This record gives sequence, structure tokens and C-alpha cells, in this order.
Amino acid sequence: VPHLERAMAAETTAEHPFHYLIEPLTADCPDKKYFNILKLNGPRYVGLPYSIRVLLEAAVRNCDGLHIKKEDALTILDWKNQQNQADVPFWPARVLLQDFTGIPAVVDFAAMREAVKKLGGDPSKVNPVCPTDLIVDHSLQFDYSKSAIQNAPNPGGGDCSGASPRMSNANLPPKASPCRRPSGCLSQCSSETGSTPSGKRSTEIENTPLLCPFHLQPVAGPETLLKNQEIEFNRNKERLQFFKWASKVFQNVTVVPPGTGIVHQVNLEYLSRVVFDLRDVLFPDSVVGTDSHTTMVNGLGILGWGVGGIESEAVMLGQPVTLTLPEVVGCKLVGSTSTLATSIDVVLSITKHLRQVGVSGKFVEFFGPGVSQLSVADRTTIANMCPEYGATVSFFPVDDVTLQHLRQTGYGEAKIEAVETYLKAVKLFRNYQNPSEDPEYSQVIELNLSAIVPYVSGPKRPQDRVVVNDMKKDFQNSLNEKVGFKGFQILPARQKEIVAIEFEGKDYKLAHGSVVIAAVISCTNNCNPSVMLAAGLLAKKATEAGLSVKPYIKTSLSPGSGMVTYYLNASGVLPYLHRLGYEVIGYGCATCVGNTAPLPESVVAGIQKGDLVACGVLSGNKNFEGRLCDCVRANYLASPPLVVAYAIAGTVNIDFEKEPLGVNSNGREIYLRDIWPSREEIQQVEEQQVIPSMFKELREKVEKGNNRWNDLEAPESLLYPWDSKSTYIRCPSFFDKFTKELSCLQSIENAHVLLHLGDSVTTDHISPAGSIARNSAAARYLTCKGLTPREFNSYGARRGNDAVMTRGTFASIRLLNKFIGKTAPKTIHIPSGQTLDVFDAAERYQREGFPLIILAGKRYGLGSSRDWAAKGPYLLGVKAVLAESYEKMHKNHLVGMGIIPLQFLPEENVDKLGLTGKERYTITIPKELCPGTTVNVTTNTGKTFKVVAKFDNEMEITFYKQGGILNYVARKML
Repeated sequence: VPHLERAMAAETTAEHPFHYLIEPLTADCPDKKYFNILKLNGPRYVGLPYSIRVLLEAAVRNCDGLHIKKEDALTILDWKNQQNQADVPFWPARVLLQDFTGIPAVVDFAAMREAVKKLGGDPSKVNPVCPTDLIVDHSLQFDYSKSAIQNAPNPGGGDCSGASPRMSNANLPPKASPCRRPSGCLSQCSSETGSTPSGKRSTEIENTPLLCPFHLQPVAGPETLLKNQEIEFNRNKERLQFFKWASKVFQNVTVVPPGTGIVHQVNLEYLSRVVFDLRDVLFPDSVVGTDSHTTMVNGLGILGWGVGGIESEAVMLGQPVTLTLPEVVGCKLVGSTSTLATSIDVVLSITKHLRQVGVSGKFVEFFGPGVSQLSVADRTTIANMCPEYGATVSFFPVDDVTLQHLRQTGYGEAKIEAVETYLKAVKLFRNYQNPSEDPEYSQVIELNLSAIVPYVSGPKRPQDRVVVNDMKKDFQNSLNEKVGFKGFQILPARQKEIVAIEFEGKDYKLAHGSVVIAAVISCTNNCNPSVMLAAGLLAKKATEAGLSVKPYIKTSLSPGSGMVTYYLNASGVLPYLHRLGYEVIGYGCATCVGNTAPLPESVVAGIQKGDLVACGVLSGNKNFEGRLCDCVRANYLASPPLVVAYAIAGTVNIDFEKEPLGVNSNGREIYLRDIWPSREEIQQVEEQQVIPSMFKELREKVEKGNNRWNDLEAPESLLYPWDSKSTYIRCPSFFDKFTKELSCLQSIENAHVLLHLGDSVTTDHISPAGSIARNSAAARYLTCKGLTPREFNSYGARRGNDAVMTRGTFASIRLLNKFIGKTAPKTIHIPSGQTLDVFDAAERYQREGFPLIILAGKRYGLGSSRDWAAKGPYLLGVKAVLAESYEKMHKNHLVGMGIIPLQFLPEENVDKLGLTGKERYTITIPKELCPGTTVNVTTNTGKTFKVVAKFDNEMEITFYKQGGILNYVARKML
């Protein structure tokens, strides 16, 4: 790794500015060295938050006098006085990509090679210089799930050649009676025979353990997983070939194939080091990733956060991340959690509390005696939700609980001893019970875990928390409230509406609050054995009590990795989940990113007939309206056991304390309290099942790969052989106007407003996601290429095609454009007055020679990190955004693409300035820019006002002057 090599080579000489800090780790092991940061200034160092200490160590170790200067390290050391003022560089140890956001990054690298060669440079120089791991996990779609494979494959999916379009329980072999050994194994195995009930050996599933761990007999693997993986490889073959080409041609790129696990889970179980040992130099592990939930590793004591694909590409090319030295909010946890509260309840409580406090753009660091009661799985679950409360990181320093987790996951004692010795030497190891180790924080907030009770979150936003016991009342209030973040405005006379439907020859009834989707999905919590085992144990008790789930409810289980299947199998609860419809459909993101098969036609018809507020319940981290399914208006986030409970109840309009989940065949009413597993039950099973062998097995699977991936052929040429007929991989147009020389800054003249938006416009509204609607601009493009709707696939799968992604920008059905006055992916072409798709209007403006701007309200761009939320507007011709405020990450992405983010002055906005959006705007860009520069704006109607250019530092200004970070990096290659 070039930038590390420069630093390492200088370590033993006076060339390194901090060479005097290098020491052997121990007297017995003089070959292992580290930078003893305490020597800089002991008293100031021990007062720093632990997360800031990691930033300081990275600055000291990577100091080369060019990208990172000695002054930068001393600025970080003076964090107490420099926070929120100084900009500092950070060089992470590695980069993490998932395929949805990773493919545009790799496509951009391939395009950059083309551009560099075109201008006479050496394309072989275009390589990631920072170790980069790409995990293919976001391409999974639910073509098959439970016996409900009665649904046809996703209309957004491709051709499923060779796959049976329908399956039902009638086609499956009869199930054998479960094994009931004292160990608690309930898998379908037999101690006397080594065969499945049909007499044939169980079909092998890649990355899934197949033996009952107690009897070493084969167990039946989920057919749905095999079906979905087969279709995934067929549908995404071209993308996978591109990834394999990249892993062969680019240095420092590793690709983890599909079917292995979700990016964050693979990161935790396989990629994370906690402490790096590179050339016998020890330093803290750190990472940036192209997913906002990269923060999950913060729970393991690893500093990391999500960045856009644009920024990650810069890091891959050897540019440090630049950030304003953040405030650090100390979140003190005290007390103990109640029996019924899960880690998800803790997550939702912390999410709401931190959002109320206001931690956007800040580091959050947890401390206090309550932290030591949380397992690493609990901590990673909390850290995973970091983007939902707006913080940059949610850091849990390493302690004894972390070391015990490393032992469970197969770390050798020698390595654990080295990790502990190093972290204690640089005071990055802590005892949460010892308040004398508490550092200074910018602000301290306290949360009593004893006060946390079970919650769900919804019906439209993750921060709107609802006590489970108040769920029925809250849902009924939502029906009455005006349409907004909480309300649906259903007339009182229609709130008792009941619609009869027929499904599989039986009659059922739907009403407001009926659950039609209940998904235990991979995001956030499947890594947490306690909540997943709780769901399994609840399913076991429910099944034994005679309860079931109505068959029209779309249930699914998409684990974060094979480890989850392993311990659910090993604990004997997986068969019970199957009986309630929760079969393993695959490993990866699906429901939460819109990759779900359609609901049964009779269910959709019933919802539409009664104008019902149907509900989805999922154990993920996103529930923006319309994200799961267009006809499902209310979506609640809940812990996995509550997802199963609401699926059994069939409605969210229930009071669990007073109303039963159901009635069994004996007429007995079964309440939630009757089947809820105790914390002691869960912990006992967790301790028995989460064992080092599970992680060892998964590591072997990752390193071995799978047969489909290993047999996949891919080109090995220096430049990628672009196929002009391809609708998946296309050389993007970012470099079409790229020149070796830098052009002068120019003002934006006579710009039209493409979109006039309000508050809280999310990246989901902006960026293409989910299935491609048949009446969209992207669909028309693909149809012109000869594709049928079944072959459209999803936007995520086609992120390597800028033509599709540009047409999918602002194509959300929930986009509320004030020009239109209702939710629709439309806008008005001002000169003609025509209502058009956003892409069609932008294309016409470009033909007419008009630059474009966007008007917006508060919190523009909140939500997950999505680089196409900036790339798409850039390719639409947007030159500037005028908003009242921005989500910081999205604002950074706009700058990275050369779009200037402008902010109205305090107490000013579109309405107060009397703007309609139908004016033409001239924005005068000064030749000399600096952070906080005031910019003049005039309109053709005679209005003049000032706005602030939202540049946080000089590096952002450099990116803007260069026309974006891609151009900046490419020019450095010439």
C-alpha cells in the first residue's frame, strides 16, 4: 500500500516527523513496533475521547508532510480547542464496498483508465492504493419465499431460465418428525440414518452448514435459498463478470461473492482486524465504506463510517478523507435493561434520544457502567443505527467484552494478547466500570437502560417511536391525523372498513392495520444472536401452542450471513420459523431496499377496494413510506420476535396486554406473554450455540468461494471491453468533457428550476432504488434496448449503467414537487408549461442550453448515503441546489460531483423571498472562494438576494473548482 509504504520506510529514520515515538511493543518482542502517542503530550492525550485518539494515531503514523502534515496531528491533539473549527485529514486502513454502491465506484475506475489513456497517461496507474473489499450482497430479490412461491417472480427481475416459476408445499417431500434430543436439537435429522425423509442426501447449499451439530447428520436446506441464489447468478451474470474482472485487474481489490453474507456482517466476522499488524507495525483498524451503516463496526471498537462512492474512490486512490474535527458527544449508559426489552428497543430509544439532542455531524461515544452489560452484538446493533440519528460514528471502545467476542469468533490467544497489549499501551482499551478512565466530551447525555420498554418505530419514519403497549391507540390516531409523517386522514366512517378476500381457496378479511408483509431481514440486527434466537424461540413456543400465520402474509427470513442460519439450525428453532413461513430466502439485502416480490393479487385488490392502510413490519432500519411496496402505506420497524408476533396476530391494531395473539384448536386464547422467551432462556441458548466453530466455518466458506463464482469466466484485459449492447455495464459520461487543463470558475446564468421541493427530501426520493416501474423513463430506455419488463431487474442491479440511473433520478413515486402539487415523479418544463418525467424535462432543458438548479427546504438529502443522489442530478444538468439546510453527507456528495450547495440566509427561504420557482436564476460565483462565502443571486423578475456557499473546508473548494473529485483525482494521474 503506497502511502503506508512511504510511512513505514521512514519509520527507522529521521525522515518521519514522529520517528521518536516508535517503540517495541514489549521487551520480549522487539520486532513488533508501534507509535507511542502518549509521548506527544500525556495529560492532553488521556483527556481525548477514544475515537479522537484513533484519528490522532492515524495522523501521526501516516504523516508524510504532503497529504498529512505534522501540524495536522498537533491540531487533533488540541481537539478540546479545535473541535468544530479545524479541518483534519484521516487515512483509514481499508475501504469497504457493497455491490449497489460498489459497482459505480469500480465502473468509474474503469472509465478513469479510459480517460487517462485518452489524454496520454498510463492507465495501469489507476488502481486502488488502499485495501478494498467488495461484498456482493445487495442484488438479492425475493423471487421465491416460503410456500408462497405462489407469487410469480418479481416483475423487476430478469429471465429466470431453467427455474420453476411456482412451488408449493404439495411439491415438497413430507417432513420427518423433528429430532428431540436432550440437547434441544429440533432439526430434521435422524441418529439412525444419514438421509433426508426422501431417502436422498440433502442438496448442498453454499455457505450454509448442513449437519445437525449434535448428531452430525444432514439436515434439509431451504429450497428457497437455492432457488434465489440460482436466479441471482443468472440475472446478474454480467455484473458479476465485471466484478471478477476488477478483482483480477485492479491491485488491492478483493471481491466476496454473492450468497456469502451482508456486507456489514462479513465485515464483522471476517474482515475486521481490531488491530492491524502490517510489516510488524501495530495500529488500530479503521475503515470507510460506501454504505452509511458501515458504522456497525464501531461496536467492535473499530472507527469507521459511511462515505459516498465518490469519496471512497478518492480514498481508494490514495487521498485522505478530510473532515472538520468533530464534537464528541458522550452517551452515558446506566442501569439494566428490562426482561422484555431487546437490543432493538435500546437502539430505537437511543435513536430517538440522540435525534432530540441533535448530534448531526458529530461523533457519539458510549461510556458508563451500562455499556459493560451490552454484548458486542448489542453494541454493533446500536452502532448500525448511527445514520438514523445523524451522527458520523457511534463508538464503543474495546473492553473485556470485546476480547471475549474475539475468542468466540476464532481469534487465537496469541493474537488477542497482542491486541490487548497494544491497546492498553496506547490507552485505547477501557474499563467501563472505572469512571477515572472517562475522557472529556463536548457534551454528555445520560440514558437509563432500566427505563427502556419494548418499542416499534413508524409508521413512516424510523425516529417516530411507539411503545408496544400503546401501538393500537397510536395506529388509530394515525388514521385520524392529517396526511403527514404520522397521519393517513381516513374518514371516521371508513375506519371500520372490512374487505373480504379469497386466497388459495379460503376466505380471509382485511382491515386497516392488517399486516401483509412481515420480514426478518438482514439489516441492523440479524448479527445479534439474542434477538434472532428470541424470534426463533418465540416461533417455537407459538407453534407448540397451536398458533400460525395467515398464508397471504408475505413472510421472509433473510439472514445477514450463514452464521445466523448455523445457530438457528443448531439451536433447533429454524424448523419452527419455517412452519410460520419464515424460510431462509438468501443472504443479502432485499425487502428493505425494495427488492420484494409483489403481494398476491387478491390482497392488493382488497387493499385498493377498501383504500386500506395496510401494514408492513420488518426488523430493518428504514421504513420510509412506499419503500417496501407501493400499496403498503404503514411500515413499522420492530425487533425480530415482535415481527413474528405481529405476523401471528395479523394486525398492528392490537393491544398485546389485553388481546390474544390468537386462539388455538382447543379454543384457548394465547397471549404474547405466554410465548415470549425469557432473557435467561435466550442467553443460555446463545452461549451454547454462538461458538468459535461457527465463525471458523464461515471464514473457510468466504476464502473458498462457491462453485458458481469459481466457474465464472471474466476478461483479463487492462481496459474493460465495454459492450455497446449492454444494459448493465456502460462507460459513464463523467469524463466526456474532461481536460488536462483546469478551466476557470464560471457563474451560473439564466438557470431554470428543475424541481421545487419542500422539507425532508430524502436520498430515497432522489436516488434510484427498488424495482423499475414499467411507465418510467428508465423502462422506456430498456424497452428500446429490446428488454421485456421481466428483464428490467432493479435500479441497484443497474447502477453500472449511467443511462438507467440518470433516468431513475427523482423517479420516486413519493416525490412531492410543488410545481405538481401531488406526489409523482414529474415536473413542469417551464418554457412550454408541459408536465413531464423529470428526466425528459431535464433532457429538453439541456437541448435548449439552460443550466438547472433545485429549490428545497430544510434537511435536504437526509437518509442513507447514496452517491447517485449526487451523480444523477449532475448528469441531469443540475449546477446548484438552493436549500434551507442539508444533511451533511449528501451535501459533501454534491460538492464531490461539482454541484454547488447554496443555503438561504437565516430567517430566509423560498416563501419569504417571494420566489415561485418559475423564474430564471443567475448565481454569481466569485473567482476566490472560501468556506462560508456569500454568493449573490438574481432572477429575471428583478429579485436579488444572498445565499451562503456551503463549503466546509478548502479541500471541498478544490474539488468544486476541479469539477468534482473524479476530475481532481484523474488529473493527478496525468
